Amino acid sequence: MLSEKMMTILSASKKSGWVLEPEAKRFFSLAGLDIPKFIWARNEDEAIRFAEQLGYPVVAKVVSPRVIHKTERNGVEVGIDHHERLIEAFRRFHQIEGFQGVLVEETLEGIELIIGAKVDNQFGPVVLLGMGGTGVEIYQDVVLRMAPLRQQDVESMMKCLKARKILEGYRGSPPVNAGELARLLMVFSDLVMDLEDWIESIDLNPVFCSPERCVIGDARIMLRK
Repeated sequence: MLSEKMMTILSASKKSGWVLEPEAKRFFSLAGLDIPKFIWARNEDEAIRFAEQLGYPVVAKVVSPRVIHKTERNGVEVGIDHHERLIEAFRRFHQIEGFQGVLVEETLEGIELIIGAKVDNQFGPVVLLGMGGTGVEIYQDVVLRMAPLRQQDVESMMKCLKARKILEGYRGSPPVNAGELARLLMVFSDLVMDLEDWIESIDLNPVFCSPERCVIGDARIMLRK
């Protein structure tokens, strides 16, 4: 069930046709999912103050309704370990078309996954799970299921990944928190069903999964025209 605050985020995003990352993350946080600590900074002082409170290193991303794929516009800076680098990133992003601020957030660690959804004209809402990050198109290791997901669907999706051994702990590395990953998928599936009339697609890429948590590192909600 979508709350009033969630509906407000969707309605306010209709004009641009998609939900900007800070608002998309707030949307998923309202649904009870784990997101990074972040600020949508409108000026350099806000960005620096937050980064110093949070602790370096931090990640910075441009916020612009004209930039859907931030990495293609050089709109992401990771491993920022000092306020001077943060200022440099802020000023560079300021030159990008449609600039509306900078998202500054904590640095996350874990295995990178992609979780997504689209509303298929024939089958309705479909949920995707795969190995994520910038190499998602190279790995092409994804599984699809029709929503709503059941617990056995979630377990099957995780087992059907070619790289499932990485999730289970490979060569001494710790396994990801399978319970948190399953919870994320179940909550996400319920959201997708509630959003069927609102969305074209959703991309959570990457989702950082570690032994402790599964955190939405990036989020994009594309709305129906």
